[in-house]
Amino acid sequence: MHVVIAPDCYTGSLTASQAADAIAEGWARTAPHDVLSRVPLSDGGPGFVDVLSANLRGEVRAVVTTDPLGREVPATLLLVDDDGGPTAYLESAQAAGLHLLAPDERDPTRTTTLGVGTLLLAALDAGARRVVIGLGGSGTNDAGAGLLAALGVGPVDRLALGGLALADVAERDVEGLDVARERLRGTDLVIASDVDSPLLGLKGASAVFGPQKGASEQDAQRLENALGHFASIVARVRPPAKDLLTGTLIRPERQPGAGAAGGLGYALHLLGARQVSGVGAVLDAVGFGLVLATADLVVTGEGRFDWQSLRGKVVVGVAEAAARLGIPAIAIPGQSLVGRREAMTAGLSGVYAVAERPQQVADALADPVGTLAARAARVARTWSPRPA
Repeated sequence: MHVVIAPDCYTGSLTASQAADAIAEGWARTAPHDVLSRVPLSDGGPGFVDVLSANLRGEVRAVVTTDPLGREVPATLLLVDDDGGPTAYLESAQAAGLHLLAPDERDPTRTTTLGVGTLLLAALDAGARRVVIGLGGSGTNDAGAGLLAALGVGPVDRLALGGLALADVAERDVEGLDVARERLRGTDLVIASDVDSPLLGLKGASAVFGPQKGASEQDAQRLENALGHFASIVARVRPPAKDLLTGTLIRPERQPGAGAAGGLGYALHLLGARQVSGVGAVLDAVGFGLVLATADLVVTGEGRFDWQSLRGKVVVGVAEAAARLGIPAIAIPGQSLVGRREAMTAGLSGVYAVAERPQQVADALADPVGTLAARAARVARTWSPRPA
């Protein structure tokens, strides 16, 4: 049997490549007769550049940027020659990732996306005509104001102090927005993300994702107010354009994906970016359809399979791709908070969590490779028929 192993990263414990290796190792214990193909994936979050660099012919260029608290960190750009000129692939998590912060440092009221702006500038300096920025896994909630500061939209000491500081910005602090947009004229700026949340509201960046980054309920409300103030200031400096067909205002804070990465999507929309499916872009880049052509089963996974996973992340993207070819897909996540009916609706034939009970979570985190491999070995008993 040909088994395609195509997981996302298991955030905080395993990269996508490490997860694929662990699943393959466990599967082979039980079914050494199976042919295993490892295809690590990403939806734009951590691992985005690594996955693409393993599948696209290009140059990986080292860059020094800063983390959410302004400390220097190493990062990489992937530069690929295309027909329309060089394309640069960036990963926002390399500069704004939650994984760059210790647990006691996670405070989205003060973390900044300034380092993501440094990455974007490096791509432009490298001559990129198209820049694809993967969004996901961020520890920031600053509406991308730090990125805008890096591009000269306003002073760093006003825009790069975190989301809460945006409550005090004035029109003069974003007066360079048109200059930044002009600098990007002729550059195809692409957001690779499957988060469709707006910037504000009950489904926005602060309300939905703030608590995952360390915000208290009070912090999330204060961030919502600060980001709302920032968006209103920006709208005064650059009034929203009208849709030529409907005459309605195109408000960047309401665009799908504006709330991605703590509002980084909003800042990129301000700069003229367009959004594409993150997992779709990666599946296309790795030639996933060709990989599936001879597959009998697809195994995917991620750290936590929950309601967010159902909104177009790797597990569901893989399941949908397999379903189009009539191939069963199963998931082996670290944890699962999704019911059987929802999983089946998403195209999965089975979900087998490593930690099936809350008390098992600590063991899984203590030995992520061993516990994931052991779970895969057990799952293989069900799905891999023994040779006659």
